[in-house]
Amino acid sequence: MSLSENQGFNTRAVHAGQAFEPRTGAVVPPLHFSSTYAQDGIGGLRDGYEYGRGGNPTRDALQEQLAALEGGTHAYSFSSGLAAEDSLIRALMRPGDHIVLGNDAYGGTYRLISRVLGEWGIGNTPVDMSDLDAVRAAVAANKTRFVWVETPSNPMMKITDIEALAKVAHDAGALLIVDNTFASPYLQTPLDLGADVVVHSTTKYIGGHSDVVGGAIVVKDADLAEKIGFVQFAVGAVSGPMDAFLTTRGLKTLGVRMDRHSDNAQAVAEWLLERPEVEAVLYPGLPSHPGHELAKKQMKKFGGMISVQFKGGEAAARKVAESTSVFTLAESLGGIESLMNYPSEMTHASVKGTELAVPVNLIRLSCGIEDVEDLIADLEQAFTHIQ
Repeated sequence: MSLSENQGFNTRAVHAGQAFEPRTGAVVPPLHFSSTYAQDGIGGLRDGYEYGRGGNPTRDALQEQLAALEGGTHAYSFSSGLAAEDSLIRALMRPGDHIVLGNDAYGGTYRLISRVLGEWGIGNTPVDMSDLDAVRAAVAANKTRFVWVETPSNPMMKITDIEALAKVAHDAGALLIVDNTFASPYLQTPLDLGADVVVHSTTKYIGGHSDVVGGAIVVKDADLAEKIGFVQFAVGAVSGPMDAFLTTRGLKTLGVRMDRHSDNAQAVAEWLLERPEVEAVLYPGLPSHPGHELAKKQMKKFGGMISVQFKGGEAAARKVAESTSVFTLAESLGGIESLMNYPSEMTHASVKGTELAVPVNLIRLSCGIEDVEDLIADLEQAFTHIQ
């Protein structure tokens, strides 16, 4: 099937990189496990394939699919989201360079930048990305190469103006990196808003079924693509064939899943807003959210993630987190099943004691695709356990 940029998201999701197999007509492209490829004489590569680290047809198909959905020209698939981030930084930064990042970034990202790459000479400054003057000051104070933002952010659900932040970064000669994991390319395409690089944990909404770990980088600049592609090949943290296949399969249904995730989360957030036990509901789909109007402008819907803070403090949050049955207490997010997380001791434990620390009265909900009435009933019974 011939695809164009003008075709809809779901059409591209189903067909990009997924041409039928020409010999048999198989509608689903075959899964290629081979680690090496026969050559037609020395250096006579068939369609460019030589060795599995450098290229694999199943991974290439996924990369084509990712680029088509994010509005990029090149995409690179990795063994995890953090592997993608590490490769991005190694490809485009050098010792002495600086990253200005959101002050509520994912704990694993901050750990990588601060504790691993900090030893390599990469500096960082956490800042409130909604305060553009503070971002400008932080960028100007150092040899800033990257401005790095998550929007919505994890887990405080802050919304950042991607277009405005791109201008701040570019005026200083820096690149804007957007972690688009929470929104997914169905809800938001940062490259169209001025971002230079999009990163994903494809483990989350893109894979969508909690059965594969992966990461991705998407760009539309040929020079950036060449540098990132070289590190992907030279360092080798690539996604394996089965991981790529599972990610592709999940990505084909991303649009229909995100519609359901978003609708369920909207209903749950509105229910939570009326509960006397709740101190705050952090969900950009609520008109009371400070980023609501901006989210309406740069997102298609508001996503499946909600964070909730409780009046009863840490004890109340822990009790709810340990009292549900439809929501499963677990790390990660974005799967078809609903998950609940206590970030202070789970996903963000590595930033305790820093300015990125998460409030101890907060839980994070990843609303799945179950019947929303059952999600609300599960939360309602869990709230009865709060003393």
